[in-house]
Amino acid sequence: MNRNWLAVVVIGLGLAILVALFSPLASSHPDGLERVAEDEQFLHKAKNPPYQIIADYVFPGIENEAVATILSGIIGIAIVAAICFGAAYLLRLSSRSRQGGGGAERTP
Repeated sequence: MNRNWLAVVVIGLGLAILVALFSPLASSHPDGLERVAEDEQFLHKAKNPPYQIIADYVFPGIENEAVATILSGIIGIAIVAAICFGAAYLLRLSSRSRQGGGGAERTP
């Protein structure tokens, strides 16, 4: 990874963590879709997801709700970053194997 991409990744992760630190200050009112579902009275038809990693963005076992929310945000950022880096790594390996393993393109 060259220096420009590394800087973009570091700045992006830093901004995401900064936003997570301020997440307890977010509005407690429902988001747009949930608000429409409440207003149109079909929220009761919603189904729960088949699994929840961190339910309701609150980390279990931590009594301070603000700290629990921040921690769940940071863990969520780490999970998404790991998935993205893993996918990028696999794509890079796949690209190298299609190019003959050396990473340089073959010339005919």
